[in-house]
Amino acid sequence: MKKSAYLFFCVIIISLSCVDKAEKKVMEQTKPVMKKERKAVVYQVFTRLFGNTKTTNTPWGTIEENGVGKFDDFDDKALSALKDLGVTHMWYTGVPHHAVINDYTNYGISEDDPDVVKGRAGSPYAVKDYYNVNPDLANDPKNRLEEFRALVHRTHQHGMKVIIDIVPNHVARNYEGRTNPKGVEDFGTKDNTSVEYSRDNSFYYIPGTEFNVPEWRDGYRPLGGNENPLSDDRFKEVPAKWTGNGSRLPKPDFNDWYETVKINYGIRPDGSKDYEELPESYSKMDHKAHFEFWKDKELPDSWYKFRDIALYWLEMGVDGFRFDMAEMVPVEFWSFMNSCIKVKKPDAFLLAEVYNPGLYREYIHKGKMDYLYDKVELYDSLKHIMKGYGWTDHIHTVQSGLQDIEHHMLHFLENHDEQRIASPEFVGKAEIAKPAMVISATISSSPTMIYFGQEVGEDGSEDAGFGKPSRTSIFDYIGVPAHQRWMNNKRFDGGQLTENETSLRDFYKRLLNFTINSPALMGEYQETHYYNKEHTDTYDHRIFSFVRWSNDEKLIVVSNFDTEKSFDIDFKLPPELIATWELEPKGYSLKEQLYGEFNPMLKVENEVGTIPIKIAPLESFVFKLGK
Repeated sequence: MKKSAYLFFCVIIISLSCVDKAEKKVMEQTKPVMKKERKAVVYQVFTRLFGNTKTTNTPWGTIEENGVGKFDDFDDKALSALKDLGVTHMWYTGVPHHAVINDYTNYGISEDDPDVVKGRAGSPYAVKDYYNVNPDLANDPKNRLEEFRALVHRTHQHGMKVIIDIVPNHVARNYEGRTNPKGVEDFGTKDNTSVEYSRDNSFYYIPGTEFNVPEWRDGYRPLGGNENPLSDDRFKEVPAKWTGNGSRLPKPDFNDWYETVKINYGIRPDGSKDYEELPESYSKMDHKAHFEFWKDKELPDSWYKFRDIALYWLEMGVDGFRFDMAEMVPVEFWSFMNSCIKVKKPDAFLLAEVYNPGLYREYIHKGKMDYLYDKVELYDSLKHIMKGYGWTDHIHTVQSGLQDIEHHMLHFLENHDEQRIASPEFVGKAEIAKPAMVISATISSSPTMIYFGQEVGEDGSEDAGFGKPSRTSIFDYIGVPAHQRWMNNKRFDGGQLTENETSLRDFYKRLLNFTINSPALMGEYQETHYYNKEHTDTYDHRIFSFVRWSNDEKLIVVSNFDTEKSFDIDFKLPPELIATWELEPKGYSLKEQLYGEFNPMLKVENEVGTIPIKIAPLESFVFKLGK
């Protein structure tokens, strides 16, 4: 879409905005009073695995052998159970139509070549058609969009928001939009393929060359060596395109993202920019100012293509997006894209995968992202502590270093890219993560994310085919055993869980529900760790503590990471905190918020607060201050 069409779009948006404002004024008298903002809990679920009840788990198994979940599996029972767990946002991973090794030609879908597809079920990050959904997920592939719309509606009925993925850095090598809305042109349709780069080309090219599939190694063969008419070590692409991770070789390496091709955003091959840069002053401006900045600019065609994709899904009822590998796409594009999204839906939930801490503030302030993964800072620190060689001292170092953007740093202990906590390659036992989970969920006002099966200790040990165990496969059809025990043949009641799995899910339920209802967790933070290390003989580097507070609530959080040792502590609150909280020299009752079984007294004397605490291995307390 070019400049003239863009201006027309702006007029439409402004007109709709005026209508919306008028309607809001009319409804103002009947509008219910909204609760104050609370923390969000994102439940990332691999959509095709969630409802799969088959337990065959044959490596490289077909959809018939190993089974697949459907949109309909997220029925009222399932969604009620997830809402009850404390979930506020459902991130349905793998929704947009990506390359899969199944024959859907009867539905007007071309077959995908195994030589440029990872696994048999395909990577969700090799999107083949952005205007439709994965046909595997539908009971009737012909009506797959209608079935997805119904899922969005059901999720909303249960009081949860819907997030899906958009992957602007790359698309499937065989991208083919057969269901585009009227007037929408496919990526690459008008590209000048005789040159490496042109501003409005969708892709980068290697003129005069032909694409060659990678050299397979480590015993790998497409589909595990199983026969397929299209599996012949060839894929026709002339001229060859740059690969998704930026490889400029016509024959990418096996470890390159060979199943994808990189999108051109107006960055020349020498790294210079073929568009106007965003002035630094816009770091301090809101999305409306960013929207105004871009609306009269001539921009690369790919910017408009992805803007239109995002707006299409918002019209479908989607509430937000998780942007894959956002740091590989220029921040100016995000300023444009996200400001357009926010003009249409101001409360859209925008989560980005950014791993370079040096880019965090740029992508938040200039790129207008709501949230970024806190992977390199908090996740990695907690992982080291859980594995036994990290000290809790580093937790506050991380938190203080991110204090100016703490609300924007989404916290997690698992996602589809990371090892399962219970896998032997991580810590081998899901319970070891309990203190880390308490800290991850309560130290910041940012959202908390869990990955489906995490709450019942899934260990990711299944050999699905492409890739290695320890991470639940995102490439192949597989059943997820611990999750299936909770699912209990689609009763979604935990009927087959072990005693330990039931206890673990109960812990997650208590913790997550506490976080979404606590005003203090949207308030102030102060560590108490170093004061106790200095003034309390029995305090240890395997313990971490801090306080959170608001006008309505004061919390004290203490977690023990040691897997074997209990600690008897005369836990202390420092004088400056006693003064800030305006506590008088007397006793105060404390109510533990997770289990409520240990409710000691806080004694304030000589401007210091003292709490006698005995904390067991892997135990955490969240104390709420009473009168």
